[in-house]
Amino acid sequence: MTVPQLPSRLVFRIPSTAVLGALLFAVTATPFAWAAPGLYLVYVVPVVAIVWVLRVRTTADGEKLVARTLFGRHVLPWTDVRALKLSERSWVRAVDEAGKELPLPNVRTRHLPALSLISGGRLDDPTEAPEQTPEEESGEPREEAKAE
Repeated sequence: MTVPQLPSRLVFRIPSTAVLGALLFAVTATPFAWAAPGLYLVYVVPVVAIVWVLRVRTTADGEKLVARTLFGRHVLPWTDVRALKLSERSWVRAVDEAGKELPLPNVRTRHLPALSLISGGRLDDPTEAPEQTPEEESGEPREEAKAE
């Protein structure tokens, strides 16, 4: 029986094949871009899309969370993570000790068990059932101490 090994880090990003969509847009925009002076600026759209696909990501390892956006990078050590906040659209945000929310690009609720594992137990896995005491497992009611 083999013991599963944990990866040293997890990277949550958009698949690199999304660059093909931006390149296809550039090719199909070529007749429009050369139709009149100044319309060549339409090529800015696929360039920004390619940079966005290649840059935006969240990296988690045993020490910290790193959220890279298009123009910045935010590092949050696991010791500073107070909670994870879930939005209605399944996006995840990390809440630090000061109460500030840090968006985690490309991290969804389905990734929470993996984040729990990589955090080294600092975060609870929301998909695990809560542990039950032996009394609760047997289905017998607990006896409460009565104050007299």
